[in-house]
Amino acid sequence: MKKASYLLLAIFGLISFSAQADVTTAEQAATQYSLFAKSTLSADDGKEFYTRKQMVKGKDLACSTCHTDNPANKGKHNESGKEIQPMAPSANPKRFSDLNESAKGFTKHCKQVYGKDCSAKDKGNFIAYVLTFK
Repeated sequence: MKKASYLLLAIFGLISFSAQADVTTAEQAATQYSLFAKSTLSADDGKEFYTRKQMVKGKDLACSTCHTDNPANKGKHNESGKEIQPMAPSANPKRFSDLNESAKGFTKHCKQVYGKDCSAKDKGNFIAYVLTFK
């Protein structure tokens, strides 16, 4: 009986901290990118990266074009109009919960907007920036 009680307590504890756990996962990803880049991260540089315009097929695009200037808000794809969930883990606990999916997303969207995969420093700075939204 005691084991069952401890198990239930542990499960409820994990459920109640699920949003925090995803912020923690995002923090871990930022730390990994910082190590790969061999530099400290800057939320200010992350904001600059997020809002930096790049001419793509005659359009000025940036991450913020679809994701809005506030990463805690829902965005909208600039061509399809499809709703995009917030980038900030505080507003979207699923964001950065799967680091492999996050890496694939970076590769895909960096190539779309910047014509190349983004550097580890850019990715780390970006995550540092979106983590500033509570």
